[in-house]
Amino acid sequence: MAAIASYGIRTIVATAYEETIPRVVEALKQQGFGVLTEIDVAATLKAKIGVDFTKYIILGACNPKLAHATLQEELEIGLLLPCNVIVYEDPQSHATVVSAVDPERMLSIVDNPSLAPRASEVKAMLQKMIDSLA
Repeated sequence: MAAIASYGIRTIVATAYEETIPRVVEALKQQGFGVLTEIDVAATLKAKIGVDFTKYIILGACNPKLAHATLQEELEIGLLLPCNVIVYEDPQSHATVVSAVDPERMLSIVDNPSLAPRASEVKAMLQKMIDSLA
């Protein structure tokens, strides 16, 4: 397996890829997030460039209240929204992996220290979502 990214919150779950996606969507909902976008990476790569790729989806998750508050402070923060959550089947082990972006790491590139508490809050919510899947 490739190196684990230092910019995400990650877990391996005991359920199959297809069963995991609705579990992740529900776990996000329990933490106040909705899924704005779903990108089926494997289907997109097959359709656009004809290559086969492992089962992989990117879910664009958003907590509207926190997004609104953050946009009020930093209008350009939309470049880093929504919070991406990925679900994929590891091609070697066939284990299902769920990872969420680490908002603290993402916002560390923004020169606005007033956003740090909100990033910590969102990280805690995403960590709870990840933990609930175990």
